[in-house]
Amino acid sequence: MRVSIVAFTLRGLSLASELTQALGPSFTEVRVAAPARLVAEEGVEGFDSLSSWAETTFANSDALVFVSACGIAVRAIAPHVRDKLTDPAVVCVDERGRFAISLLSGHVGGANDLARQIAARTGGEAVITTATDVERVFSVDAWAAEHDLAILDRDLIKRVSATLLEGGCVGFTCDVPCDGDVPAGLIVGSEAFAYDVGISVSLNTEKRPFDTTLRLAPRTVVVGIGCKRGTSLERIYALVSACLAEAQVASESVCALATIDIKADEEGIQTLGEHFGVPVRLYAAHELRAVEGTFASSDFVLQTVGVDNVCERAACAGGGTLLVSRRRAEGVTVALATETARVTFGSEAEAKEA
Repeated sequence: MRVSIVAFTLRGLSLASELTQALGPSFTEVRVAAPARLVAEEGVEGFDSLSSWAETTFANSDALVFVSACGIAVRAIAPHVRDKLTDPAVVCVDERGRFAISLLSGHVGGANDLARQIAARTGGEAVITTATDVERVFSVDAWAAEHDLAILDRDLIKRVSATLLEGGCVGFTCDVPCDGDVPAGLIVGSEAFAYDVGISVSLNTEKRPFDTTLRLAPRTVVVGIGCKRGTSLERIYALVSACLAEAQVASESVCALATIDIKADEEGIQTLGEHFGVPVRLYAAHELRAVEGTFASSDFVLQTVGVDNVCERAACAGGGTLLVSRRRAEGVTVALATETARVTFGSEAEAKEA
């Protein structure tokens, strides 16, 4: 997770430095930038063109913090704003830290929480304008982001939020353990099915218990892969897609690919990981042999790589349970496993009260 902070005055850079320390524990990388005229004195990254800096940084950061007037931030990011589910969080804070304003991607991107974090550091006030936060109504997109749930029906977020904001209720079903007090407006149990609009948390993409169902899928599926040397991306992708379809699992639910470490340089697997936007987990043969469970076995694979099964064992090596056992096609083997998921109600409301 990378946050980029930009400031335009010496006072602003002083606050940026303070924020670097404050945000360090929450982000893996915190970078500060400023106009070139200030770089020599302050030792930060310099730029000659704010528009060029914004274009590059908007595409490569998880969050942007402008220590500036809102107008500067808005004009800088305007050409690059595309999608509330993929745009980075953008927060604007004045150089005295009095107000931290969530400008973009407040829920999924985390700008609302980032604004609160900055305000807590500066002793200022977080300015949050999203309706569900203002009205203290359950925000399904923020909750989904908090629990790493993929939103499969993005257009229905507005329908669910509008229903709740108007004082209505929506049904709620969940296939994974769910703790905490259910927020006002969400109806669970058998009574949930009396409502036309509802939320379903499930790996099964075919599960639509309501006339209008917003589907949220846990990102818990690990794709175990074995293949012959030099197998093409197309062949690997075809079998992975077939397995996901067989299990009725969305590609958005994939959280990792997994294979044996001697496949670390296998271009097809690495490229597929990039396609899904997930890491490729690599395991040594002895680690795969140690995975407990009942798996398909191949003497040929054992003699070749030192373990009798790669795809199933790799899929389950992180503690998952087999969802689709080994499937084979054109020199590729694929298995799916799902790891444990659990969701909780309560932390979002507590954050809003903070």
